[in-house]
Amino acid sequence: MRKLVLIVSLLLVFSATPAMAITDGKLDGHGHPQVGLMVAFDDKGDPMWRCSGTMISPRVYLTAGHCTYGADSVQIWFDADVPSGIPGNGYGGSWIGDVGGTPYAHPEYDDDGAWWLADVGVVVLDSNGPGPYATLPAKNALDKYAKKPRKKKTRFEAVGYGLQKAFPLAAAWKDVAERVRMVSYPRLLQINVRGATGPRTMILSNNRVTGGTCFGDSGGPNFLKGTLTVAGVTSFGKNGTCAGQGGVLRMDRAVIRDWVLSYLP
Repeated sequence: MRKLVLIVSLLLVFSATPAMAITDGKLDGHGHPQVGLMVAFDDKGDPMWRCSGTMISPRVYLTAGHCTYGADSVQIWFDADVPSGIPGNGYGGSWIGDVGGTPYAHPEYDDDGAWWLADVGVVVLDSNGPGPYATLPAKNALDKYAKKPRKKKTRFEAVGYGLQKAFPLAAAWKDVAERVRMVSYPRLLQINVRGATGPRTMILSNNRVTGGTCFGDSGGPNFLKGTLTVAGVTSFGKNGTCAGQGGVLRMDRAVIRDWVLSYLP
């Protein structure tokens, strides 16, 4: 996993202990059928990691750049509860998902540099994925939430298949091994604040009251609450236990939004 000071990429590699989903959230059920679990493969067909993501058109799946960078192909599952973990990952079965596709990372994504500034990717699917399809916000639409009291009241719906909890290595046995789509409702903490992450990201809460995101939720949507507008994709955390805050790449910045929309019909 990539690390920069205390910024930890929310990427679950298969050598790590598999675990459950969105922290302090609830089962999503059929609430977000357009959100799917993605497994990335190398050019030999071997699995590398898993992420979350969202259908934004019949053939385009939106996720994080660190989820698609270096991958040769992907398979995606859209079940709310993948019955026995990811098929093939030590559980038997096959690696054939509901749909497969070709992954792409943003041209500005720099795996060895400031990767969080363009941490967005898409997968062009071989066949249609489920809707209703999500949308992107208008350019710079999220800037208005920087003003109080709007900022304090702004909530999101974070959806994904990642860990329910993450523990220090000494207690790693506590992690749970199910893949279930879950949802939490983090609130906005920081936006348009100068710092290491720059103006393309925003920081959301991650606590027992609001819930948040964790490893494996990478690429998953952070919808504006009550809508199917993807304000941003889950990108990074600030510690290895998924506590306190989570980082989201904004979808309203022109350099990000325009690249994603270039894959739509």
